[in-house]
Amino acid sequence: MKVAIVGASGAVGQELLKVLEQRNFPTDELLLFGSERSAGRVYPFRGKQIGVRLLAHNDDFKGVDVAFVSAGAGTSKEFAETITKHGALMIDNSSAFRMDPDVPLVVPEVNPEDGIDPPRRIIANPNCTTIQMVVALKAIENLSHIRRVRVSTYQSASGAGAAAMAELERQHAQLVRGEEPTVSKFVYQLAYNVIPQVDVFTENGYTKEEMKMFNETRKIMHSDVRVSATCVRVPVMRAHSEAVWVETERPASVEEAREAFASAEGVVLMDEPAEKSYPMPLPLAGVDAVYVGRIRSDLADPNSLTFWCQRPDPQGGRAECRADRRISAPKRTFGLIVPSNRYRRPPDICRRPFRCLFAKADSVSRWRTGTGFLSYRPAFSGYFLVAFVLKMKYICHKGGLRKRSIIPGYK
Repeated sequence: MKVAIVGASGAVGQELLKVLEQRNFPTDELLLFGSERSAGRVYPFRGKQIGVRLLAHNDDFKGVDVAFVSAGAGTSKEFAETITKHGALMIDNSSAFRMDPDVPLVVPEVNPEDGIDPPRRIIANPNCTTIQMVVALKAIENLSHIRRVRVSTYQSASGAGAAAMAELERQHAQLVRGEEPTVSKFVYQLAYNVIPQVDVFTENGYTKEEMKMFNETRKIMHSDVRVSATCVRVPVMRAHSEAVWVETERPASVEEAREAFASAEGVVLMDEPAEKSYPMPLPLAGVDAVYVGRIRSDLADPNSLTFWCQRPDPQGGRAECRADRRISAPKRTFGLIVPSNRYRRPPDICRRPFRCLFAKADSVSRWRTGTGFLSYRPAFSGYFLVAFVLKMKYICHKGGLRKRSIIPGYK
């Protein structure tokens, strides 16, 4: 397959390069495109050095099968015909075509069929806050039609780009030194603050970000669902979180919802209030899935459920945990793969109660003791999660528990 990336030097373009390589995407030839500022740069890919070409109105896209485009709405609109005129499928990451009736707006876990044979050879990628919400809503929609959604978002600095993340770090440092914080990427100081505005306001008092959630949700889900959103920027580096209220046509129980989330594609259930287990940005940084927790009945409406969902930012993040899909055997890496049964506790050798984040699997074999440490022999397909446990006498290490002193860098 011949693949192109437009906007290769940007943060998303760089992440696309990593994903294509990590997931072994079938790529026989890769073309990179960028602006005059980026043209000429060279990036490694599968042992080769790939140069960035200047994006221009020519025939460079002849023979390209798929073009991933993340260079802003203006660039997408200007070059859409150039990219697709020879038959390339353009997957656009901007807002340029999201509400175009001839361009499908696709979230693979929700409406993959919409991406089959798009009329204009363009598939649009939704807004980030919409994506994580509809992946979770799909599970509830399968139980009963959703009438209304009320959502409050808690959006990290990463949603505004790398420069915004750097500004948040800089603001904290400046405030510690007693200096006036720099404010340029946000409307106000974000450090030690929350800002109830993401994007600009529209005539109805909602921001563009909030209206995206209304319009995009209806298009993706082919539904008359009405969404009322309040989008808030919070001083978190990565990962957006959402508090969601869902009104359905018939009452759905909490247990029904838990089962639906547990079996939904792209969703990981993390809902054990008694164990204080729920999704948070810090321990889940770098994981590519939608996490759902705090599921409960809405006390104000018998037909409503309330839940908390989070999608950790897959771009970068700490190396403390990682999720993979459809894996038949564990990778030999630091960490411990834990059982899927959320009511099952780790073995006694752990010395004190702790909970690795948890895993979702189809079947799990038994725990057993090995030579001096615990080993785990899994037999499953599906999700698994590898988690570090750094505050214990014993640490998870390459599939077993060993004393922390043998792990370089940990005392």
